[in-house]
Amino acid sequence: MKSSLAALADTAKQQTAMLKKIAKSQGVTVAEWQLLLKLLAGFDTQEKLAAEMQLDTSTLSRQLASLVKKEKLSKEAVGRDRRQLIYTVTPLGENAAAVINADYAKYEATIFDKWPQDEQNLLRILLNRLNKSVDRTLGD
Repeated sequence: MKSSLAALADTAKQQTAMLKKIAKSQGVTVAEWQLLLKLLAGFDTQEKLAAEMQLDTSTLSRQLASLVKKEKLSKEAVGRDRRQLIYTVTPLGENAAAVINADYAKYEATIFDKWPQDEQNLLRILLNRLNKSVDRTLGD
């Protein structure tokens, strides 16, 4: 039997592979999908997004430009010097985010389909405890 951390790492790889597949079906990367979600939550400028997502501005700029090119976002220059950009998710971007969210929810439901609710709750509790333990070791 695998160790707990080895099993968790394998599960994370499988989950990441499925999430990439789901996002790709909508023509975006996982990072772009996460960016769409932040934009839909109201983080509409590069400054707000960079702070919220803890990304450097060059990485964020590339992702935003890619989403604009894919017509998932629109941008509008504002301010006196027109240098600040406000990003808005387009209907195409809203649809992509909604489909990815729904497909991911279906994937998760399929995984836990045969699990009783009390076992799902116990797993959440144990994973949160594991996460806190790992965080403590990183803080040393």
